Amino acid sequence: MWILVTGGAGFIGSHFAKRLAARGENVVVLDKLTYSGNPANLEGAGVEFVHGDICEPQDVAGAAERCDVIVNFAAETHVDRSILEAGDFIQTDVLGTHVLLEWAKEHGKRLLQVSTDEVYGDLPEGASATEDDRLRPSSPYAASKAGGDLQVLAYVRTYGIDACITRGANTYGPNQYPEKLVPLFVTNALDGEPLPLYGDGRQRREWLHVDDHCAAIELVLREGASGEIYNVGGQERENIEVTRRILDLTGASPDLVRPVADRPGHDRRYSVDSSKAMALGWRPARAFDDGLAETVAWYRENREWWEPIKSGAYREYYRRQYAERLS
Repeated sequence: MWILVTGGAGFIGSHFAKRLAARGENVVVLDKLTYSGNPANLEGAGVEFVHGDICEPQDVAGAAERCDVIVNFAAETHVDRSILEAGDFIQTDVLGTHVLLEWAKEHGKRLLQVSTDEVYGDLPEGASATEDDRLRPSSPYAASKAGGDLQVLAYVRTYGIDACITRGANTYGPNQYPEKLVPLFVTNALDGEPLPLYGDGRQRREWLHVDDHCAAIELVLREGASGEIYNVGGQERENIEVTRRILDLTGASPDLVRPVADRPGHDRRYSVDSSKAMALGWRPARAFDDGLAETVAWYRENREWWEPIKSGAYREYYRRQYAERLS
C-alpha cells in the first residue's frame, strides 16, 4: 500500500518512514521543513518527498493522492518553545490535524495520530495513566496535542472515519534535533559546554528508544482498532540520573552540570500503562542503558550532522532560552 508520513523529515517520522521503506512499502513524506525538519534524515531512504504544510489542504491533497493511510507525525513538539510561542503549536497540532482528518473523511482512508504521554499531565508516584484517563495537559504543547487527539476521536464518532491514536513516552535516539534533554546534553557534553538542568533534576520520565517507538506505531497502524488509543511507554528515570549517565558515556566533567531555573508549569512525573499495545504483541527491545550508549556513540561519530544545526537560528533560540538562566 501507499503510506503518507507527515512530518517524515523530523526525528521519529524519519525513522518510521525509513523503517517502512526498508520493508518495501511505498512511502510518501510530506514535511514543511521547519527548523527541526532535516532532509538529511531521509538520505538513501527510498521515499518520495513532498515539501508542504499539513495546514494547507492543497498540500495534503497533492501528497496523499495515491495513499491508503496517513500516519501523522507532523507537529511542533518542544515544550520550551511552546512556552515562548504557543501560536505555532495551535496552528500545526490542532488546525493541521483537522485538515488531515477532513481529507481522511472525504476519501475514506485510515489515519493514525501520533501523540504524546504529556496529554495526561503530572502523575503521582506509583500511578500510570491508562488510555481512559482524563487529559490534564500542563503546557501549551501538551494542550495542542490533546486538542488534536480529541478531534480524532470526534471524527471517529461523528463521521465514522477509520482512525486511532498512539501516545508515546519521551523518545530518544539518533537524528534527534539537539533541543530535547538527551541530544542537547550529549552534544553540549561532547563540546565541553554547560548542561542546563532544570530545577532539582528529579523530574521523572519514561524513556523510549525511537526504534521501539516506531515498532509500536507500525503495529498499531496494521492491527489497531479504529477509535482506540494505545499508550507506548518506556523505562522510568529521573532527569538527573540520565544526566549522570550521559556524563559517564561522554567522559565529560560533572562540573558541566548547571542547575538552572525550572520551566513554568514543569510536570514532575509521566508514566503510562502500555498494556493495550502489549496485547497487540508489542514489546520494547532496547534497555535504556544500552540505547543511551548507542545514541551517545552516534552523536560522537556524526558531528557533521549536528554541528551545522547548532549555529545560526539555533544559537538565537539557545540564547533566548538559557542565557539568563546560565548567567
